[in-house]
Amino acid sequence: MKRLFTHRRTATPGLPLGPDGVEIGARSLVLGDGVCATFAITGYPAEVGPGWLEPLLSDPGRTDVALHIEPIPSQVAADRLRKQLARLESSARSDAERGRLVDFEADAAADDAHALASGLARGHAKLFHVALYITVHATTEDELAREVRRVRTLAASLLLDARPATFRTLQGWTSTLPLGLDALGTRRTMDTHALAAAFPFTSPDLTSPLSQTSVLYGANASSPSLVTWDRWALDNHNAVIIARSGAGKSYFTKLEALRSMYAGVEIAVIDPEGEYTRLADAVGGACIALGAPGVRLNPFDLPSGSEKTMDALTRRALFLHTLTAVLLGDSLDPASRAALDRAVFATYNAVGITEDPRTWGRPAPLLRDLAATLEASEDPKARELAARLAPYVAGSFRDLFDGPTTTRPDGHLVVFSLRDVPEELKTVATLLTLDAIWRTVSDPRDRKRRFVIVDEAWLLLRDGEGAKFLYRLAKSARKHWAGLTVVTQDAADVLASDLGRAVVSNSATQILLRQAPQAIDQVCEAFRLSEGERAFLLAADRGEALLSCGSQRVALRTLASPVEHTICTTDPAELADLEADGASV
Repeated sequence: MKRLFTHRRTATPGLPLGPDGVEIGARSLVLGDGVCATFAITGYPAEVGPGWLEPLLSDPGRTDVALHIEPIPSQVAADRLRKQLARLESSARSDAERGRLVDFEADAAADDAHALASGLARGHAKLFHVALYITVHATTEDELAREVRRVRTLAASLLLDARPATFRTLQGWTSTLPLGLDALGTRRTMDTHALAAAFPFTSPDLTSPLSQTSVLYGANASSPSLVTWDRWALDNHNAVIIARSGAGKSYFTKLEALRSMYAGVEIAVIDPEGEYTRLADAVGGACIALGAPGVRLNPFDLPSGSEKTMDALTRRALFLHTLTAVLLGDSLDPASRAALDRAVFATYNAVGITEDPRTWGRPAPLLRDLAATLEASEDPKARELAARLAPYVAGSFRDLFDGPTTTRPDGHLVVFSLRDVPEELKTVATLLTLDAIWRTVSDPRDRKRRFVIVDEAWLLLRDGEGAKFLYRLAKSARKHWAGLTVVTQDAADVLASDLGRAVVSNSATQILLRQAPQAIDQVCEAFRLSEGERAFLLAADRGEALLSCGSQRVALRTLASPVEHTICTTDPAELADLEADGASV
């Protein structure tokens, strides 16, 4: 006997929520133009390894696999284990008194129960009710019978006992829909370790362990599994992302940054094109748009709070020597250095800041104060320096230094946008940005997981101070619990320089997206790619990438939710539509 249920569609035309009708049979359902059958897993292997559900997810047929998990309160679990142990020990004692042979299955069950009770008492594990259901779909009854035999054979090879949901086909089908509803109630008790091994999103190509800092990169291009990666579990936490323009490298980088922030990782971004501003706005981060009207980063700022160290004032003076040399375009002779050094400390003293850290909370001086100190000096070298600093104090370049810092460079996400900085001040603005990031990363009293993202790194590698910063950070970031992410579209420039190759060689994680034919030979030589990997990178679609870590390689497709896509996209057409939608609202 069969029952027929129908429903009217109330969804938007073209977006049906389900079939027009459901015909219920004893062992199968007729759903619109297809049929399906549901199985409940009632028997499991005694021991399982990581990713033991992967063969079911990799099945080429159309199957729905649902895993229902319900935690058991610790007190309830302890009481049940205590009763189970009592029954098993009572049975073993009764068998021994009557001279029966040892029941090895009961003996193994007692050992497992003892191990579970011990882990539960120590807080090493918890117990869960787990239900596993499989729904097999086909177009005809004959095809369904063949698919059912194949899926049950696959389950049997995994030591899983799949039983059909006879006379409960409707409940079985709804239990495999994405509703979180277990209408069959065929459950099994598992501990934390067995349940963790059932985690289906594993890749046979990668061995990175899953942890709280693992990040979903995308879908495996050669299997239905997902690719998750934990840079913090590697020898160093650096990464290099190389791709041609338009291949999706900035999109991928923003996705990784967004998902890393879920795990509490702080992010600092050097953004030459202003592409990360929308990300900062979406997550409540700080955006320092150097070059924009009223936005400044005062190089005289001293640390406060936990950042204070006894030599902080001396370090500021040394940095101001470097900054002055960059502003003037050449190195300073010894006499000029001596005059500058005296003027720096005199400038700080003039506003009440001394070697005493208690005075560092006072307002810091500005570049014009240093120029005034140099101008008032009797030393000719000092007055010469003051004259050469005039364009940055009272001339056309003064906007970058004419005032105190407007936004403190701290927080869970700090974006240093250099899009509005004039070309003549790019080097100086980059130096200020690098100094602010390095002071945060290298602070020994504020250790946190941090990523430093340098987008369009080829621009930084052309500058001497910028290249030195990348090299120093790539070498020492791990010691400061930080990771450097270098993103570039100009692979030839990066791989042609010694500093660029050093940055790549010190990056344990290497992401390659679509490459230009002109650069593919150099990329293949640098990363030791095979012919197949070469062909993949030449023909890769936007968002497809090759993840490489030593001898581990996996091809993947970037995945993003609609909300993440809205935040991370840089497609001008999509951005125009988003702006139009915002204006209409």
